[in-house]
Amino acid sequence: MSRLKTLATRLQPQANRIATAVPGSWRSDKATSTQRGYGYAWQQARLVHLTAHPLCVYCERDDRVTAASVVDHVIPHRGDMTLFWDRTNWQSLCRPCHDIVKKREESAG
Repeated sequence: MSRLKTLATRLQPQANRIATAVPGSWRSDKATSTQRGYGYAWQQARLVHLTAHPLCVYCERDDRVTAASVVDHVIPHRGDMTLFWDRTNWQSLCRPCHDIVKKREESAG
């Protein structure tokens, strides 16, 4: 009785980490979220905004009531601290709307 051959794997090894910042992006030279402006002051301002505006604006447009958990910049600030801190440029979103709908809008242009 002969032995069965072991098949070679078709899987390729993957890198441990995948780069999320595009080279040359405003994010690439600053490693931490705090260095990008999302430190203690942002956390406090975010909490105040979510308290005043607790519902997701995208869900409200579709007549749904969903608690917001993310403060999003309507116009991406891309490192511009004046635009970053402009409270009229903030909107409350739930995590799914921020991660799916908003990202799709930004990538479409």
